[in-house]
Amino acid sequence: MAESNFVDYVKIYCRSGKGGRGSMHLRHVKYQPNGGPDGGDGGHGGSVYLRGNHNYWTLLHLKYQRHVAAEHGGNGGREKCHGTDGKNFYIDVPCGTVAYNAETGKFVCDVAYDGQEVLLLKGGRGGLGNFQFRTSTNQAPRFAQPGEPIQEMNIILELKLLADVGLVGLPNAGKSTLLSSLSSARPKIANYPFTTLEPSLGIVAYHDNKSFVMADIPGIIEGASEGKGLGLRFLRHIERNSLFLFMVPGDSDDIEHEYEVLLNELKKFNPDMLDKHRVLAVTKCDLLDQELIEMLKESLPDSLPVVFISSITGFGLNELKDVLWSELNSESNKLQEIVSEDTLVHRDKDMSAFADEILAEGVDEEDVEFVDDDDVEDLDDFAYDEDKDAE
Repeated sequence: MAESNFVDYVKIYCRSGKGGRGSMHLRHVKYQPNGGPDGGDGGHGGSVYLRGNHNYWTLLHLKYQRHVAAEHGGNGGREKCHGTDGKNFYIDVPCGTVAYNAETGKFVCDVAYDGQEVLLLKGGRGGLGNFQFRTSTNQAPRFAQPGEPIQEMNIILELKLLADVGLVGLPNAGKSTLLSSLSSARPKIANYPFTTLEPSLGIVAYHDNKSFVMADIPGIIEGASEGKGLGLRFLRHIERNSLFLFMVPGDSDDIEHEYEVLLNELKKFNPDMLDKHRVLAVTKCDLLDQELIEMLKESLPDSLPVVFISSITGFGLNELKDVLWSELNSESNKLQEIVSEDTLVHRDKDMSAFADEILAEGVDEEDVEFVDDDDVEDLDDFAYDEDKDAE
């Protein structure tokens, strides 16, 4: 089977540039034997940034670029020449990418908007040349500063898809069929569980040239929050969705029980997800007659809108789009989006399951040592002798 082009998880090694060392140089020219110090400062090392780019929708471009390094700063020179500054390195990622420290699992940053730049690793500052240390009592200092060292870190980049409506349901609930009926997306559809192995996005057209984005993720089973089935790997893709569309087949033994199972899995994964608006769609209604539909309406929960649909015959699809559009544009939903954006809290990554995730992605975990920000020493007052630089 061909390898999928949808990559939502990569681990890369990042390294900033070190600062260039300052020059220890004394000026000696004809007719000016005591020219004094003229050593220039070292250049600053390049920094590593994450940058949101709406032209990307997966992390495929980073799958084989596992090492990222910014340029080092140039050394200072004679005649107070400043060293060249190292070029910054920008890692372009899709909007909705979250970065974690691969060693500790700590949340690092979140890139949510196009053009947003987040400093990941700061480049080292350049050392001062001996010209900066001249005083009335020390007119020919014979020392200069080295540049600050590099910073390096292994980071995990995870993509969380940005969509308006997220489809939530057990395997074979008709999620992919609904997405193909409402949009031009063509996900794989078959009559067996876990047909969908990767998320799919589709743009659903509405009246007056309006539209919204719908995301289909692989089916959720009981225990998904604990890693069962496809587990946590795809649950994160609906964390940023504005609205959840729960889908339960009409031929299920207990529709309300299946809805409660799905709701409970979302609660275990992230309790804040229960604050989002929800709609329940009873699918495969072409297997039901009108009398049975009326009987089912009496047993369904009253706490959320319920729509009976059939993706094959088109029954109820227009009503479903009306309900989704109404919920998306309701004042309470807009207020919830503003509040959740301002109070968005990212949990640290559970590194106990890190080895399993690496294995599932087919990635070999590399043993790369790294230095945290707290380990970088302040070298402002550190100086060294470098008589050999005097020319």
